[in-house]
Amino acid sequence: MKDIAKYLGIKNDNFDFNPGDTVKVHTKVVEGDSERIQIFDGVVISRRGSGISASFTVRKISYGVGVERVFPLHSPRIDKIEVMKTGKVRRAKIYYLRGLSGKAARLAEVDKAVSAPAPKDEPAPAAQPGAGN
Repeated sequence: MKDIAKYLGIKNDNFDFNPGDTVKVHTKVVEGDSERIQIFDGVVISRRGSGISASFTVRKISYGVGVERVFPLHSPRIDKIEVMKTGKVRRAKIYYLRGLSGKAARLAEVDKAVSAPAPKDEPAPAAQPGAGN
């Protein structure tokens, strides 16, 4: 499987986002001879699959209309994925957002200080024997 990934040129990026997160997906768009980066930002409502076939769905509201886009996770068209906010959800698939509108469709944000792992404390240096105090 690793040979296939290497052959296909799959990036070994650590995509660290979950359903409920607000992300910006930077995709490469080819128009004629030129190539540009297009940003699709929204809420991740699902992640599915594993390995090469993994994908995720991002939903946003554009001019009052819900727009969902499914991205293959290891697509060479994806330049980068930025996590803007981390949402607090208790489900792996948050399809229920499709039926909500307005303020009801907002997700509570996870506190960054609580979600980040605590820094490891280094032990205090031991007192040197023979050091005059």
